[in-house]
Amino acid sequence: MKLLALEARQNGYYYQSRYQQIADFGAELYVLNGVGTDDLWPADRYRRADSTHIADLIAHAKAWHAEEDFDGVLTFSESGVVAVAAVAAALGLPGIGVDAALTSRNKLIMRQAHERGGAAHPRFAFVETVESALSAAEEFGYPVILKPTLGAASNFVFRIDDADQLRERYAQASAGIDEMSWYAMEAGGVDLGPHGLLLESFLDGHEHLIEALVWEGEVFLGSIVDRVTIEGDTFDDDVHHAPTSLRPEQVAEVHALVAAGVRAQGLANSALHAEVRFHGGKPHLLEIAVRPGGGGLDHMARISAGYDPIRAVMDVARGVRPDVRHFTPTAVHTFAMCLICDSGTVESIGVPGEVTDAEELFYLKVSARPGDVIRRPPHGNSILGGIGATGTSFDDAMRAATDLADRIEVKLS
Repeated sequence: MKLLALEARQNGYYYQSRYQQIADFGAELYVLNGVGTDDLWPADRYRRADSTHIADLIAHAKAWHAEEDFDGVLTFSESGVVAVAAVAAALGLPGIGVDAALTSRNKLIMRQAHERGGAAHPRFAFVETVESALSAAEEFGYPVILKPTLGAASNFVFRIDDADQLRERYAQASAGIDEMSWYAMEAGGVDLGPHGLLLESFLDGHEHLIEALVWEGEVFLGSIVDRVTIEGDTFDDDVHHAPTSLRPEQVAEVHALVAAGVRAQGLANSALHAEVRFHGGKPHLLEIAVRPGGGGLDHMARISAGYDPIRAVMDVARGVRPDVRHFTPTAVHTFAMCLICDSGTVESIGVPGEVTDAEELFYLKVSARPGDVIRRPPHGNSILGGIGATGTSFDDAMRAATDLADRIEVKLS
């Protein structure tokens, strides 16, 4: 099995561990970056186009495909889904299609699709001026959510409680989204739809992250993880726990909602990451992305529900039905969280052996490196990485993960 992974602009070394998972599962993985470092992947299976333009990415992918005869093309990056759809179509390989990819990438187009498809979602408005944002907020009622149409990882996503705060956050987000890394990592020469800000009504209930799959139109919920973050006005400190606290009837409601959203987004065969939040006792869609969730969600899915999102991506990329069943949780408690520090430039990150050798540890990724600049809200949402631990209960797993995280030493200059 030969698979091609692609990013228009390399997202540091964040996906290197997932590329290694694919190789460990027995695939020959080749990596094509438009712009990237020399040392991301073994030289005999790594190329750069030295351009982020989609025409150049397609040309390099075609030339390499002629040599290697790839079985599929994939990405783990939210900023890569449209480019990969275009490359897959150009190479005649399985893919979701550019239209479905765009609908699943641009949050405004996604919301419009959910509206047409009858999938429950927050009220929304595309706000091109602060005056239109204030007007929409007055109509929806505070609190409201402000977010980029082409964002990811909660960059410039704000909860706003009054008009004065909205004026401040709108100015910060408007100034920041053009420099946002997730926008800069998109391929050039691709119509990504409106690049701006959405204002949404606030959903006041509990939130859940779902690794899912659609195959020939049938939707499977592979795993469900509860988001247990104590929220402020930014959404930057993701903390997750599984097994989910949802009751069976709520799981059924979530399944129906995700299926409606998948149909609305025009998806037939794809690995999925869905985010759902309850409001008024009923689930509403935050988003459905066409790639696995980040952080340790793939590890949590395996341990807490017996579903493997990475293997699913590999199979979907080559047009083979993944090994999946409907949601069946295990009894193992998992707790994962982002590693977060103050703003600054990383001088060093020390991870002692007592952390890496801990029996409870199931996931540790340190994606930041010395010299990296850490930006915190409202200027960005950089993290050091993530960590996860198992336990016999929610509290046990939480104590294990937080204790291990506290032992990691970070020096900033």
